[in-house]
Amino acid sequence: MEEKIIAREKYVEKIKPFIGKNVIKILTGQRRVGKSYILLQLIEEIKTSVVGANIISINLELEAFRFLKTSKDLYEYVNGRLVENAALNYLFVDEIQEIADFQNAVRSLLAEQKCDILITGSNANLLSGELATLLSGRYVNFEIHALSYKEFQVFHDLENSQQTLEKYLTFGGLPFLRNLELSENQSFEYLKNVYSTILLKDVVAREKIRNVAFLENLVAYLADNVGNLFSASNISKYLKNQKVDVSTQVVINYLRTLANSFFIHKVVRSDVAGLKIFEIGEKYYFEDLGLRNVISGFNAVNDIEKLLENAVYLHLIQCDYKVFVGKTGDKEIDFVGEKDGIKIYVQVSLTIMDTKTREREFSSLLPVQDNYAKYIVTLNDMHIGNNYKGVQCVNLKEFLEMEL
Repeated sequence: MEEKIIAREKYVEKIKPFIGKNVIKILTGQRRVGKSYILLQLIEEIKTSVVGANIISINLELEAFRFLKTSKDLYEYVNGRLVENAALNYLFVDEIQEIADFQNAVRSLLAEQKCDILITGSNANLLSGELATLLSGRYVNFEIHALSYKEFQVFHDLENSQQTLEKYLTFGGLPFLRNLELSENQSFEYLKNVYSTILLKDVVAREKIRNVAFLENLVAYLADNVGNLFSASNISKYLKNQKVDVSTQVVINYLRTLANSFFIHKVVRSDVAGLKIFEIGEKYYFEDLGLRNVISGFNAVNDIEKLLENAVYLHLIQCDYKVFVGKTGDKEIDFVGEKDGIKIYVQVSLTIMDTKTREREFSSLLPVQDNYAKYIVTLNDMHIGNNYKGVQCVNLKEFLEMEL
């Protein structure tokens, strides 16, 4: 049965201007966030706009392409399928990190100008180290995320309501969920399998992790401490209190590998005045809310504040902001976003109905003396029009619909 492809126009429109240009287009992001389907949408765009286009499509998750193990294998396979007119050749490779030293083949094909190249990968190391050196100035990267709240509504044919928001906070934004019931029985079973695949294939196998039990405990710790400031040394001390003796360096290494798979995002602290980065203390957020929820058991009542903050963070990065935890004096701002020289300040609170909480949240934002947008996001029925001294109060449902 042919599966319906729902367009994710935001990403397609970003990538389209680079089609036909002699740079490698790299789509990165966590496994199962929809990179493959964006490639399919781009293939359809090319078929429509380029008469006689020769599409060479390789999905390295399929058994049919298991024989492509080395850079030489890839180069020879592609070379044997090119047509004479280079302008008509398009190469699409999904999950290219499965091929050893793939960068050599890709660099050669680019230098020879034999085809237009679009690739995807589920590991941040695609853009680091030797690869970055080999392809410096020859690629553009597009980070693909799980569905935004607005996309979630489209994929599941839902209206913007409190019930829809609760489903999004519970099941997250992996696109394949549209083919399942949004129920804990079906969706959580799928999400558990995705979590296992990411952990074992993208973290344990790729990074040669030995202490898998500790890795799982670390992920559970992160899931339970979403939005809390901590450091690798504090985690190590906590684990020692739990009779788990793991060095700070091992914790740092494991956190890095989890971030490399795009499973979690590290958010560092910075001084609001000069954006000085503080080396101690950071926060971690999950790429997908549903995956976070299946790690150690989901409790909507106990987890709501963590999910609220994680959802706000995801919306900011989906809107292309680079995000920091802000520090001004002895106050902390949950999120400071930067994009194209513009800043945004966001404070997150479950409720601001009581006076003490309201004063605390406003006191973090009011000392920031600039004209950039400042928000307090809450689950209360606040609306965008509620403005106090330049700070806009907005409920989460409205905030996640905003084009920031």
